[in-house]
Amino acid sequence: MKDLPQLLIPALVADADGRFTTARPVAHAALALGVGGFVLYGGDQESVRALTKELQQRSRTPLLLGADLERGAGQQFAGATGLPPLAALAWLDDLEALRRAARLTAREARTMGVNWNFAPVCDLDLQPDNPVLGTRALGSDPELVARRAVAWIEACQAEGVVACAKHFPGHGRTAGDSHVELPVVDAGRDTLHASDLVPFRAAFAAGVASLMTAHVAYPALDPSGLPATLSRELLTWLLRQQLRYDGLVVADTLSMHGVLAAVGGDEGEAAVQAVAAGCDVLLAPGDVAATAAALERALADRRLDPVRVQQSVRRRLKWAQWAAPPNDWRRPMAADAAWGAQLADRAVHVVRGAPQPIPARPGAVVEVAIVDDDLHAEHPESARLARGHLREAMLETLRTAGVAVRPVDAPTPAASTPLVVALFGEVRPWKARAGYAGASLARVRTLGEAARALGRGTTLVQFGDPRLAAALPAEVDVVCAWSGDRAMQQAAARFLLTPRG
Repeated sequence: MKDLPQLLIPALVADADGRFTTARPVAHAALALGVGGFVLYGGDQESVRALTKELQQRSRTPLLLGADLERGAGQQFAGATGLPPLAALAWLDDLEALRRAARLTAREARTMGVNWNFAPVCDLDLQPDNPVLGTRALGSDPELVARRAVAWIEACQAEGVVACAKHFPGHGRTAGDSHVELPVVDAGRDTLHASDLVPFRAAFAAGVASLMTAHVAYPALDPSGLPATLSRELLTWLLRQQLRYDGLVVADTLSMHGVLAAVGGDEGEAAVQAVAAGCDVLLAPGDVAATAAALERALADRRLDPVRVQQSVRRRLKWAQWAAPPNDWRRPMAADAAWGAQLADRAVHVVRGAPQPIPARPGAVVEVAIVDDDLHAEHPESARLARGHLREAMLETLRTAGVAVRPVDAPTPAASTPLVVALFGEVRPWKARAGYAGASLARVRTLGEAARALGRGTTLVQFGDPRLAAALPAEVDVVCAWSGDRAMQQAAARFLLTPRG
């Protein structure tokens, strides 16, 4: 079947300079095969715009061009507007702000040719030790999360960008990371229907265009123990027949161990079983040609039903045609970016203590110590990815405001103001834990003790979930800035500079 490769959505990763020089030959080979779209990671706005235009022009079929933009287009693309995480927007409890965030994200995505946003997260925040969700969730109450997810979906799709409810049927109860293992949810069928599935049913009723599966097993819903991505019971019987969802179903990234563990590590077999179970398109196969060949063999061997495959081909084409093309008429303005910064400012707040504002007077020295918990990862892949993340935006913002900032490994007698500790510790793929590593907590404790020995306090800015503050030393003042993205680092700097009554 010549259309079969359209079920593949390969990944394209930007180079360190924000361009796609290395990715272009990969993209051209995939287009020659006939893939149905791409997922983009990184890049600056102009490079992304040039790439998406080229891809659509070269393709024989309209493409779905997606990205993870849960925290605004700036989450992936340099120069675009970064926004607070979804959990921060839920904490603000402002439905109109959530809608505007979705609209702004979609408009910026469209101007770059990105027509598919892998958001919103519909998983419930039910497990504090969940190593996958963290600040990505819209809350723990099923009805509240449902309303928030619907607001996001409607605002996003009103701008001509495909939204994606994830991760069906719910990743909120897992204590394992599906990037490194196959998590199992032990909740009963009635509990899952009355709780976890509520946001997804609301998303379906709101007309969400696409849905992403979870690489998680749900024995109460499918006793086979297969992850949802490979489960015909979940994707065909529950999703399609019982819940009557007829949108596009995308399998989460195929390289994740949560799905590979079920097929002995064979990515081609995972692809075949995912399509047979009910997935329409497959995200980020590692070897695109080999995966396409595995699907072709399965079709020839009648392991895949050609009628079912043609349904998936048609669904993909339907939404690729529906997605609005790039349009400068609705390009975001400077006021939109300013609003995004204001939203980030609203999300930063004191978790504990009474932190003193940073003095910007001439001669005042502010010492800042960076503690990077992400480098103490359970899996080396997580630490490798963390090294590429920006850690200087807060310092740059303070310097721009006239503050004499001095990065230090330990407080010194040269400064008299409270030591500022920037603690980066978000939930990240491959990290395989939700809390801080012992080494990070020990480092924070040592810094606080050293500051007290000099007669100084400590203000800790936590770039992560506010509940993680419970593990920090009680004598440290804690400010929550939710995530380590540039936008939230800049907001944290503004917060530290603002006098409080």
